[in-house]
Amino acid sequence: MSPKQLRAVGSAFTVFLRMFEVCIGSQPTVEHLHSYCRGLLSDLPRKSIEPIALACDTAVRTLQMFLSDHVWDHLRMRDLLQQWLVRLAALKADDDLGTIGVIDETSSAKKGTKTPGVARQYCGSLGKIDNCIVTVHLAVVRGVFKTLIDAALFLPQAWSDDRKRCREAHIPDDVVYQPKWRLALEQVARALANGFTFKWLTFDEYYGSKPEFLEELDAKGQHYIGEIPKSFRCLTKRPRGKKPKNGWRGKRADNLVRFSSAWNRLDWQGVTLSRLTLDSQEWEVRAGQVHMTRNGAISDRTYWLIVARNLATGEVKYFLSNAPVDTPVEKLIRVAFCRWHVEHAFRVAKTEIGFSHFEGRSYRSLMRHMILCLLVMGFVADHTGRLRGEKPGDHDGASVPGAEPTVPRLAEEPPYANRTRAHGNAHRLSPAA
Repeated sequence: MSPKQLRAVGSAFTVFLRMFEVCIGSQPTVEHLHSYCRGLLSDLPRKSIEPIALACDTAVRTLQMFLSDHVWDHLRMRDLLQQWLVRLAALKADDDLGTIGVIDETSSAKKGTKTPGVARQYCGSLGKIDNCIVTVHLAVVRGVFKTLIDAALFLPQAWSDDRKRCREAHIPDDVVYQPKWRLALEQVARALANGFTFKWLTFDEYYGSKPEFLEELDAKGQHYIGEIPKSFRCLTKRPRGKKPKNGWRGKRADNLVRFSSAWNRLDWQGVTLSRLTLDSQEWEVRAGQVHMTRNGAISDRTYWLIVARNLATGEVKYFLSNAPVDTPVEKLIRVAFCRWHVEHAFRVAKTEIGFSHFEGRSYRSLMRHMILCLLVMGFVADHTGRLRGEKPGDHDGASVPGAEPTVPRLAEEPPYANRTRAHGNAHRLSPAA
């Protein structure tokens, strides 16, 4: 980036954040919004509250209270972000796969027992069971454009059952344990309400292993292709004769594609998957129509069952899709492997935007931190696309937010009106940080 481009992006970031000031009731809190988000976008090695506060000459306690106690509507911010993203040119650009929603989860290792939702559970970032929090996310992908658009904390059953512990962490009584797939469905419904239209949804085998999740997507008329475990049960055709006492159990997907005579007659098809920064991958796939079995019942409709084998590593994956029967298999595979985009988004969020740097004991603070990270990531995704193809336009009239007041408005105080600033020190975090 040239200095001119950097200055333009800094000014654009100020303009971008102004869209969300309607969610805030007082000017000091507005200024803290700008400070915190510029801190997330800065080159600070750690983007937790203390280093951000020190970098912008704000009391650490002041910025802590901005996240935990000040009055502002972070959920409305999330909705405004989604409504803004829907209007971006990048999500209207020509692409044969259309707009894809990617459902996935990530984890952040945490010490102690006070962080909301922390528990000994599988921590993907460490590759083992350890003390961590798990968050569920929805990302949007279209072509090379990608960003996270929603975030939810997974609350383990042990936390949900201990309401005293929940109240100590300021977790509302209506926030209770839900399986991750249920959180994902809520995120999809929210995105649709905010104007998104997903040509496809894709997800990993945890979500693909939940027939209830797949059935809800079917009921919504939402096309998907998701990875499933090799133990997923299905049948190539509806059996004839009397239903067994315990119902139809189906066959494991791996056994079906290995031993079924119908599948042995299918040819392997080569598929080349291009990647932005790595060499292309060569896969071979077999695909056919199957009936899904659940609780002894057989689905009336058929689904695509696809087995894919990496020619270089021998890795085998299984996928299920409710796409129409005339959908090209190569297209389904390309959609399924779009999941790498969300892995890239998680890496950017954690390493560049401080997503996993949250340090606190308040549920509201954690949610606000995650949503502000979504805002910053959405802005970065938009301008990455602009700078990839052409220089962004100037943003005349944009200005650097003023200095932080020394004494913040607390949650219970009335809305801010005509207040003068308490001091005139400039921020050390520039708008181009």
